[in-house]
Amino acid sequence: MSIRQMWRRWLVAGVVLAFFEYPSQAQESMWGFTPGRNLATTATGIPAKWDPESPKWVAELGAQTYAGPIVHGGKVFVGTNNQSMKNPKLGGDRGVIMAFNEDDGAFLWQMTHTKLPAGRVNDWPQQGICSTPYIDGDRIYYVSNQCQVVCIDTEGFRDGENDGPFIDETETSEIDGDVIWSYDMIEELTVFPHNLATSSPIGVGDLLFVVTSNGVDEGHVAIPAPFAPSFIAVNKKTGELAWENGLPGEDILHGQWGSPAYGEVEGKGQVYMPGGDGWLYALEAKTGKLIWKFDCNPKDSVWELGRRGTRNALIGTPVFYDNRVFIAVGQDPEHGEGVGHLWAIDATGTGDVTSTHAVWHLGDEHYNRTISTVAIKDGMLYAADLSGFVYGVDLETGERLWRYDTLAAIWGSPFAGDGKVLIGDEDGDVAVLKEGRELELLFETNMGSAVYTTPVFANGVLYLATRNKLFAIEGGE
Repeated sequence: MSIRQMWRRWLVAGVVLAFFEYPSQAQESMWGFTPGRNLATTATGIPAKWDPESPKWVAELGAQTYAGPIVHGGKVFVGTNNQSMKNPKLGGDRGVIMAFNEDDGAFLWQMTHTKLPAGRVNDWPQQGICSTPYIDGDRIYYVSNQCQVVCIDTEGFRDGENDGPFIDETETSEIDGDVIWSYDMIEELTVFPHNLATSSPIGVGDLLFVVTSNGVDEGHVAIPAPFAPSFIAVNKKTGELAWENGLPGEDILHGQWGSPAYGEVEGKGQVYMPGGDGWLYALEAKTGKLIWKFDCNPKDSVWELGRRGTRNALIGTPVFYDNRVFIAVGQDPEHGEGVGHLWAIDATGTGDVTSTHAVWHLGDEHYNRTISTVAIKDGMLYAADLSGFVYGVDLETGERLWRYDTLAAIWGSPFAGDGKVLIGDEDGDVAVLKEGRELELLFETNMGSAVYTTPVFANGVLYLATRNKLFAIEGGE
C-alpha cells in the first residue's frame, strides 16, 4: 500500500463520520432527480406533442451520447465524445462533459479526458463520458472514462479563477473545465474497469457514492483485481476515500456499469449498490457495511455470455420508494435479448433476504433483460426492456397491466409526469404514452438519431439528448 493510500485510510477512520449530514435538495441535481432515483416529476406543462424541426434551440453534441442531460444553475450538462471538437487543441478520441446555456443553447465550456492506454478492455473507443453528473451547488461530480471520480466547477474557467488545487492545469481558457479534485480508482484502488467506467454518482451529506466498474479481463475469463472494491464512498469536499466495500469480489460476471441509489429506512441511511454478480446490496451509508443483500436471479440460473445465459447482472439504477427498492436485471446490450426479472424488494431486512423480502416479481415470459431504470407515479410503475417494450405495472401487486412495443431497442429509461410517460429508442423515436392503467399512445416522433438517454423536464422546457444533438423543446401541445 502506498503512503498516499495509507494517509487516505487514516483520514477516513478519523473524520468521515463527522461529515455525514443530509443536505437540502434545492441545490442538487442528479440522474433520477432525487437520491431515491425515481424518474418521475410532479411538474406540469410537459409537452404532449412537438415538432422536432422547430425546437426552442438545438445544440451539437459528439457522435455518441449516453449521459444526461442535467439542468442546473442556468446550464445544461451532457456527457458525450469529442467528435464535435469544440477546442481544436484538444483533438482525438476523448470523453467530454459539455456545458450549454439553458436559455439559448450556446456552448459554454467543456471538460475532456483522453483515453486509457490499455484500449477497449478498459476504455471502449468513441463512447465518451457515460456517467451522468451529480451536481451540488457549484460542484459537478462524475466518473470519467479514465475511471476517475472527478469534481469540477460549474463555471469552468469562464469566471477567470482556478478554484482547485490543480494549479498546473494546462487548459485554462474560458471554454475549459476547472478541476477541483480527482480520485483515480485505478491508481488508488487497483480497479480494473471492463470496457468503460460508467457509474453515475450520488451524494448525501458530504459523501459521494460510486460503483467502481471493476470487471473481468479482455478474454472474459479472469478478474484481474478480485480484491479491488466495487463500491466506494469519497468525501465530496476533499476527494478522500471514505470507505470501500469488496463485494462481490470474485463473483463478478462481466462488468459493473450500474449506479447507486439512497434511501432512509427506520431513520438510517442505506445506499443501494447494484452488483456485477446479479445481487443488489444495501450498505450502511456512513460506513459501507452490509445491511442486506438480494439475489435478483433464480437460483438455477447459469452465467454464460450471450443469449443462452440465464443469469444476469444489474446495469440499471435501483429506485427507492416507500421502503421498497425496485430493480431489474440485464446484460451488455451486445449480448442480445433474453429473459429478465423485475423485482420489488422490501428494504427493511438484514442479511440474505432473497427468500423473504420479495414483494413481487415480474419475469419469465413477461419481462426481458434491461439496462433501464423504472419510474413510479400515482400507484403505477413504468419500466422498459432492451427488446423495446414499455410496461405499465401495478405498483402494489406487480401485475402487468399493459405493454407497448416501440419496435426498437431501448437503452434509456421512461420518464413520467403531467399525465405522460416519455421514452426514446435506438431508432430515434420518442413515444409519449398516457399515464395510467390503460395503454394509450398520445404522440410519437423521430428525433433524427438514436436516443440512448432519458428525457428531462426542467423550468418549463423538455430536454432530449439524441446520439449527436441536444434539443430544448418548449410549448407544444
